[in-house]
Amino acid sequence: MIKSNKILIMGLPGAGKTWFAERLQKIVPDCAWYNADVIRKAANDWDFSPEGRTRQANRMSNVADFEVWNERNVICDFVCPTAETRSQFGPDVIVWIDTIAEGRFDDTNKMFTKPDKFDFHVTTQDAKKWAPMILREIK
Repeated sequence: MIKSNKILIMGLPGAGKTWFAERLQKIVPDCAWYNADVIRKAANDWDFSPEGRTRQANRMSNVADFEVWNERNVICDFVCPTAETRSQFGPDVIVWIDTIAEGRFDDTNKMFTKPDKFDFHVTTQDAKKWAPMILREIK
């Protein structure tokens, strides 16, 4: 059995996470994709306090774990602003989209901590370059 991967695409709002996730999902075999805004809308939870972000990390983890349990790869794109939320999500692969110095929300900029550990540090909005590198890593 091939191991399924729980892939976190994280970074500041406006960095290009969703744009990148959409392109990566098209080349990763048997892969689901969950966007944070879609999950928040389904939960009707637009609380961006630290507690709200913890709930969101847990929701994202739950949907991703379901996919991995069913032997599918899964991509989740969301800010995941702190070491705690990243730990709660529990990714197999972290893709840090680091293409902007500040996001459009001051509270998120203040809360966001750069990850100490990541698998890919994407510094340009160039999916043709980065997506194949990530695919090679997870195969």
